[in-house]
Amino acid sequence: MSDKFDGFPPGKTRLIRLPAAFFTELLPRIDDPDELKLTLFCFWALEQRDGRFRYLRRADFEVPEMPLQDPERRALALARAIKRETLLAVTVETGRGPETLYFLNTANGRKAVTLINAGHWRPGDADHPVEVLPERPNIFQLYEENIGMLTPMIADDLREAAQRYPPAWIEEAMHIAVTRNARNWRYIRAILERWQKEGKDDGSGTGHGVHGADSEAQRNRFVSGKYADIIES
Repeated sequence: MSDKFDGFPPGKTRLIRLPAAFFTELLPRIDDPDELKLTLFCFWALEQRDGRFRYLRRADFEVPEMPLQDPERRALALARAIKRETLLAVTVETGRGPETLYFLNTANGRKAVTLINAGHWRPGDADHPVEVLPERPNIFQLYEENIGMLTPMIADDLREAAQRYPPAWIEEAMHIAVTRNARNWRYIRAILERWQKEGKDDGSGTGHGVHGADSEAQRNRFVSGKYADIIES
């Protein structure tokens, strides 16, 4: 390959975004050309990803577009970027073995690492092996945002419910109450009690799932019958 650059092609060209802090804060600190190449590659590679929490894996550094094709130089440059904390690395155990994910040290990257370390993730597919899950709002926040004002008595009931039922059940029961315009704790509690007594089908076949994948017909079954007359105005 010639060292001569023929210029950027005519027409519309896809642009890669770089934060202003890259030039003012990070670039003056990087004194290794390989580290600089790897850092710029990360911005390019992550721009190709979708979703809020974007990350790279080891395999993503082994593509033809990577300017460091020598494995040893690439490993050293990656280690430098991690030591400088330009990249944040976190390792998770997946069904395919340990997987290290590399995030840029942005607000979203830091949030993703925090969520993963707190267990808020689940396995994905071969191309995207880890899905970062958003942090669940606490039960009191859910109630005030969706149902109404929190009283001391309801707060006590919510604390008890948090000990008895999976968080996903409570969240889904509140969602059902909102969609049925039954915004009161008695209605929500009745749904939870019925799920606990009769079983809640999440599609797993156990009858006691916590993921809330019920069909509309199943939702109607859980909030009808003997509990349908407890809706308060």
